[in-house]
Amino acid sequence: MKIIRFLDAHGEHLGRQHDDGTVTLLEGDLFGPLTDTGTPATVEKHLAPLQPQDILCIGLNYRKHAAEGGQEPPEHPVLFMKNSGAVQNPGDPIVLPRVLRSERVDYECELAVVIGRTCHNVSRDEALDYVLGYTCGNDISARDWQRNGGGGQWCRGKTFATFCPLGPVLVTTDEITNPNALSISTRLNGEVMQDWTTSDMIFDVPTLIEFLSSSTKLLPGTVILTGTPHGVGFARTPPVFLKDGDTVTVEVEGIGCLTNPVVDEELPAGRSA
Repeated sequence: MKIIRFLDAHGEHLGRQHDDGTVTLLEGDLFGPLTDTGTPATVEKHLAPLQPQDILCIGLNYRKHAAEGGQEPPEHPVLFMKNSGAVQNPGDPIVLPRVLRSERVDYECELAVVIGRTCHNVSRDEALDYVLGYTCGNDISARDWQRNGGGGQWCRGKTFATFCPLGPVLVTTDEITNPNALSISTRLNGEVMQDWTTSDMIFDVPTLIEFLSSSTKLLPGTVILTGTPHGVGFARTPPVFLKDGDTVTVEVEGIGCLTNPVVDEELPAGRSA
């Protein structure tokens, strides 16, 4: 099932998106029983499929991406986090920081995994049983703050507002049985920048869930961003970074396209860049 979160004249709802593009209302809870009422819905605005409990992100998880950065594959998954305030809806803008100014904001297409029930010390073999579904993610990254302004940690450059677009739908596991056999791509202003497959992950999705849940509790609604393939902007010659007026589209096979425009942050009164 393809699940969307949306607004209409009466408020926020969950809906089932059908293959013909129509939407029917769902009744219940995203992490509990959901019933398709069959009632047609009028979608006025798409929202991110969920507001995450936590956002766990994996760096250097594609072989060719590690190679383009001149780094050896890591021994263990490289973990960092974004705060929930970084989430952005499909169609809403990625905002380039201008208070803590960055001129090196990059795109990263990612497969996002949504945990559906409490997950603690789960083995690799049973890991996918804890997944509710999958969506597209864009791990927007301010490379200057990531590398130089974060005290050696990545979170500062990764968690600015709007730096985690998610959507457009959450696809349940009955429709995606193997998350490591999907094409994944990024287009910037219509030009293909990343075009690869999730089979290139160094640590596949079951391995990531086993690692992240080891001695650690993952709650329902935890989102795991599983890494990005090669073709990111900083590794290009010359580098390509996002600018006001751009449009970025992430596409994952079986899920769809997540598109966001790019704008400069408006400075608050009395603040200068």
